[in-house]
Amino acid sequence: MAPSLSEPFSDSSVLIDFVINQGNGVKGLSEMGLKALPKQYIQPLEERMCMTNVQAQESIPIIDMSNPNDPEVEKSICEAASKWGFFQIVNHDVPVEVLENVKDATYKFFGLAAEVKNKYSKEHSLSNNVRFGTSFTPQAEKALEWKDYLSLFYVSEEEAFALWPSVCREQVLDYTRKSEVVIKQLLKVLMKGLNVNEIDETKESLLMGSMRTNLNYYPKCPNPELTVGVGRHSDVSTLTILLQDEIGGLFVRGNDGDNWIHVPPIKGSLVINVGDALQIMSNGKYKSVEHRVVANGSNNRISVPIFVNPRPSDMIGPLPELIENGEKPIYKQVLYSDYVKHFFRKAHDGKKTVAFAEL
Repeated sequence: MAPSLSEPFSDSSVLIDFVINQGNGVKGLSEMGLKALPKQYIQPLEERMCMTNVQAQESIPIIDMSNPNDPEVEKSICEAASKWGFFQIVNHDVPVEVLENVKDATYKFFGLAAEVKNKYSKEHSLSNNVRFGTSFTPQAEKALEWKDYLSLFYVSEEEAFALWPSVCREQVLDYTRKSEVVIKQLLKVLMKGLNVNEIDETKESLLMGSMRTNLNYYPKCPNPELTVGVGRHSDVSTLTILLQDEIGGLFVRGNDGDNWIHVPPIKGSLVINVGDALQIMSNGKYKSVEHRVVANGSNNRISVPIFVNPRPSDMIGPLPELIENGEKPIYKQVLYSDYVKHFFRKAHDGKKTVAFAEL
């Protein structure tokens, strides 16, 4: 039962029941015609996006991948990974129709009835690998984030066919399959930049042994300036491959540490960012950078990231080749699943997760 609009959600348990337990998500809130943001979503002042801190002139590098083996392209990728931690690629090998199909499939999934989506929630999903949810870690957050998501951890085609929602399964599988070519190209270049010229099976498995694709839905918000779509964080991945829609709303921490840089949507492009796992493995040469997503007052927005990760059972630390070359390690060896658990145990808190691996 939906709460009355006169006093919507003054009681947090009513909000939690409607949004989380019944599976309505923030999409359900957004579609109620709320005139004001429920208090549970109002972020503390320091977490809100202050537009005066946005660098209008700067933008993350845009790299043309039509010839990925060109030494200039390789140099641009390594420079972007070490200086910015973020870059956009154009003229890559993922066909535009694959990107469009996965965007359509994202809208289709979130267009399903709440009770259908709710079958994939933490309480009801048949597998931890398929999860429909809202915000980030609601039980640990002081203020909730204005976002719903479907998270799909890839184990095998068989499991995907058995457990993933049929409305988006084929499109997500196609997107991840086609992206693999690009992921391998990027990792080859980034490893070469560390003087690791051979990616054998063990190394490939460490860099990209597991993949998780999220379908993110950011509904229109009544007071976007008071909340966030996603709070400040860096990813725990090796690399993240992000497909934005044309609305945009992703902001990246600038090199000066104070300002934020908007990542403009470019049709057909993919946004690439370094995750904590690669920062740790590169012994700090490549940087995972804080980023966040703003809420939007006039449009619904989607994005589809692929998180390219080590396997949960892998130990991550500075690559042995770097230490053999005389570098002093700045990180210890940690079990990747422990690192990820630490990340998900708390609310988004900028770059603090990486301290878990520091020596």
